[in-house]
Amino acid sequence: MNMLTVWLFFTMAFLAGAFMPVQAGINGLLARELSSTLTAATISFLMGSLGLLVVLLLQRQSIPLGAIKQLQWWHLVGGLMGAFFVFTAAFAAPRIGALMFMALVLAGQMSSALFLDHQGWLGFRESSITTGKVLGMVCIVVGVWLIRRG
Repeated sequence: MNMLTVWLFFTMAFLAGAFMPVQAGINGLLARELSSTLTAATISFLMGSLGLLVVLLLQRQSIPLGAIKQLQWWHLVGGLMGAFFVFTAAFAAPRIGALMFMALVLAGQMSSALFLDHQGWLGFRESSITTGKVLGMVCIVVGVWLIRRG
């Protein structure tokens, strides 16, 4: 992979992370306006689905219905996890603040990622747990504690 591609992926990942608290805030305000976190999360997911459908059509890609029939149940759980995140963000973030919410999300993401990489599960490249990785996780947990104290 060339360096330009690597930096493109890094930039995309950074922006995706930067958008998460913005998304949580927007969805929290939407929930307040609609007096329903569930309705806000549903609208958020519908808008995301519509956006993806537009891009799919613009790319002239079709939905492979035959391949979808062959999927296992767990292939479809990712969408439910995304829905859980959107609902939780709309519900919890306005109550605990963007920084605390995202610090806890980061701690959860890093814990899960550490384990998934170590096991090499779900298509991730196997990468053993090291002292440096554990110390990085400790720093994140200490960061959550410091944010909570602040």
